[in-house]
Amino acid sequence: MTLSKKIKRLVITGGILLTVVALIAFNRIASSRGKVSVFAEAKSDLFEISVSNSGELIAENSVEILGPQMVQGRRNMGWGGHNNMRMQDLKIQDIVPEGTMVREGDFIAQIDRTQYDNSLKDARETLKKENETLEMKLLDSAVVLTNLRDDIKNQVYTVEEARITLEQSKFEPPATIRKAQIDLDRQIRTLEQKQKAYRLKVAQTKADIEHQNLHVSMAETTVQDLENYLAQFTVKAPGHGMVIYKKDRLGNKRKAGSNINPWDLVIATLPDLSAMISKTFVNEIEISRVKKGQKAVISIDAFPDKQFTGTVISLANIGEQLPNSDAKMFEVQIKIDGSDPALRPSMTTTNKVIIETFADAISIPSECVMAGTDSVPFVYLKNKSKQIVVLGKSNDKHVIVEKGLKPGQLVYTMPPEEPEKFRLSGEELIPEIKQRLSKQQAGL
Repeated sequence: MTLSKKIKRLVITGGILLTVVALIAFNRIASSRGKVSVFAEAKSDLFEISVSNSGELIAENSVEILGPQMVQGRRNMGWGGHNNMRMQDLKIQDIVPEGTMVREGDFIAQIDRTQYDNSLKDARETLKKENETLEMKLLDSAVVLTNLRDDIKNQVYTVEEARITLEQSKFEPPATIRKAQIDLDRQIRTLEQKQKAYRLKVAQTKADIEHQNLHVSMAETTVQDLENYLAQFTVKAPGHGMVIYKKDRLGNKRKAGSNINPWDLVIATLPDLSAMISKTFVNEIEISRVKKGQKAVISIDAFPDKQFTGTVISLANIGEQLPNSDAKMFEVQIKIDGSDPALRPSMTTTNKVIIETFADAISIPSECVMAGTDSVPFVYLKNKSKQIVVLGKSNDKHVIVEKGLKPGQLVYTMPPEEPEKFRLSGEELIPEIKQRLSKQQAGL
């Protein structure tokens, strides 16, 4: 036999031996685990009834970072009467990454201003035209009024000439005197008419100029409002803090490319990290057990070694349908005690609301409890007895045993082999159990 064949044979033999050893070890481990899992120990300890759900961190208080805001009082009539301006959605063109630490006045976001740049250009053109119209009206009015004043001055001379003619005709025949008198009266009436027409023209011109001044003022207001509005399109931080993106009503974060509308201009928030809240949702079956003031234990997925305590501070009155949930869910807010610089908004939490606690209560896993057709609960003990028990309250995994067990006793977690060979114990507890069952059925 060659050397290579010997080596190959040794390798195969060694592999077979290792496989056999591994199988033996696995069987022993499985066997030992099976033996351990058969029994559960009745323990006397603090027993908690709780409601657990996942959630996320939010800040109790935060400053909203708002997008551009229209001038109050002009929302219903446009900008200074400018018909092209309407309330409409705005697009976030650019925004700093979520979690960025900023100081007051720092850049936060840029809003797309394309549509409003065109409106500003139109408004400036309108203002230019209105000013030109005003200048023309002023020039025209000046020329017209100057001509009217000259006409009145000439008429004054005409009246004076007629008066002189009348005085010189006093030695003339009565007809000539009468004719001179009539001419003087006619010239005086003409002067009065011209003076009246001048006063009316002055009033008309003044009203026309005031009206045009109003158009100029409205156009100036439109330009000024648009300039002030567009200045807000570069959004700055209103204070110090960490930028957290705003979520819309569908739970989507507003980021670059998202729209904001005139009724909800919040782009992001600057949360106060010194006071944090864990927001969770409890289903409609369990919400009746949750009350304000109950204590809670909060775990943060990002820090599995840390635990925090808190207090329930609010419960929603109306449930809502959440994605991937068939039942209605009610929002519950838990204020975390103290503060920790490691806590950040939107971190995932696990929340355990403590509904009720019992000191030194004897409890066993719920799967240990059996019941016959008479609904009398019992357990199988390691000492080969079938023990009737009086049960108390339970949580999602364990149940309190008020009577029938002592701490340290070992209880089967599943029906044993040949259960008929177990002796019955605790028959004296049956009347009490049936009495409790009757009260439960009666709704007491």
